Amino acid sequence: MSEALNRKTYLTQNKGEYPQTAEFGGVAYVKVDDLRYGTNPHQTAAYYKPAQADDCVIGDMKVLKTGKNGLSQTNLEDISYSLNIVKYFRRPACACMKHVNPCGAAVAMGDETLCQVYVKARDCDPRAAFGSVIAFNRTVDQETAQEIMSTFVECVVAPGFTPEALAVFSNPDVTLNKQIRILQCGDLEKLPKFVGDDTTGHRTIKVLADGSLVVADPLLTHLRGVEDLKPAAADSKALGHVESTVQATEAQKEDLLTAWYINISVRSNGVVMVKNGGTLCVGTGEQDRVGAVEKAIEKFRKYEGKETFQACVMASDGFFPFYDGVEVAAKAGVTAIIAPAGSIKDAEVIQRANELGVALYHAPERVFSHH
Repeated sequence: MSEALNRKTYLTQNKGEYPQTAEFGGVAYVKVDDLRYGTNPHQTAAYYKPAQADDCVIGDMKVLKTGKNGLSQTNLEDISYSLNIVKYFRRPACACMKHVNPCGAAVAMGDETLCQVYVKARDCDPRAAFGSVIAFNRTVDQETAQEIMSTFVECVVAPGFTPEALAVFSNPDVTLNKQIRILQCGDLEKLPKFVGDDTTGHRTIKVLADGSLVVADPLLTHLRGVEDLKPAAADSKALGHVESTVQATEAQKEDLLTAWYINISVRSNGVVMVKNGGTLCVGTGEQDRVGAVEKAIEKFRKYEGKETFQACVMASDGFFPFYDGVEVAAKAGVTAIIAPAGSIKDAEVIQRANELGVALYHAPERVFSHH
């Protein structure tokens, strides 16, 4: 018997093991569906929504077009994290998600169309975007649908789709994306974004190796707008009081906020480089801060064929324990950075940023994501 058939038989035999109702972290849940598989094809899985919640943004998604099989746990996780990015933006936004990390993300600048925003997000890392999940915070139109269908995509999720877009996705003559899944999510305004928002029913649950649970508040930010950006400042015995003396432009401040919102859904250690509302590169999942910066720069050089950026900004989800990360970023062309404070060497990092001509802003919190 083939491996594929063995897996299919195993999944079929074990689908009934997930109850219709359950309780986790003091919240009652009802099963939405059994999944195609979990993180890997030999793992069974099911997904649940809060029993008392009406119109869940993800739990009550409408499947407008299904593929050969249903959704997997990986699909749902990518859907969740991509929507967790685009929820922050008032302007049209897009996130391309792969293995619970953004390949790229973008927000509209000026009169850019949704299609142009999608291309900015996809082309940040086109190799990684192959087979990704795409999320939008706007209704998907025909032009955007046609561009999506030019490369392989697993799922598209958005608050709505025009009839013309759905016709493009359902074209029986296509071969590349014949099994693409089209999903209509709920109102993104229902998702909490900022510290102080109502988080009822939004606590996260992490299951440890022995079945123990960690129940935690969701990861939110204090940064509601560019007015909340504060120049970095710190004190040390050797240097006294040190403040960032380089000012970012208004456009750079908007990009700093964009980079910060995207970085909330990047696996730590993570950095995000942004210019003109779009990611230039993303460095994810590194054990050291400077390694995340180096990884992002390496990706940029690979896909853009350029050695340096041209005055872009960078967000770091954690503080810089040393100023080497700032030096590496500045050498590559980063001219403004946002990162949390907390290092015993904060004053030295700020001083070095001033010497390098880099505007440094301190975020009010760390946004590590260990998903």
